[in-house]
Amino acid sequence: QVQLVESGGGWVQAGGSLSLSCAASGRTGSTAIMAWFRQAPGKERERVAAINWNGSITTYADSVKGRFTISRDNAKDTVYLQMNSLKPEDTAVYYCATSAHSWTWYTAWGRGTQVTVSS
Repeated sequence: QVQLVESGGGWVQAGGSLSLSCAASGRTGSTAIMAWFRQAPGKERERVAAINWNGSITTYADSVKGRFTISRDNAKDTVYLQMNSLKPEDTAVYYCATSAHSWTWYTAWGRGTQVTVSS
């Protein structure tokens, strides 16, 4: 079992930046794929970014390309999401998730951290 804990959410004005962290514990050997999702009120959950085990492959939602960067530090069992040029539409609860081998089926989830971007 893997446990994930997000941190770094908060409030920021449009155009600002925030950095999220997600620390994994437990069976961290099964965290080959790590991803950030978000869900805004009344909207479906959206995968924002994902990264493979060594960081050589990353993928982003079109809505955040060029503004968000996902990275990971395996020595610290932590994945990061650097969010720049934030927009009000980025407001959501951001969740960290992980999978042993699938880019589409995630088996462990964090509880989420709120990101609010004001105009």
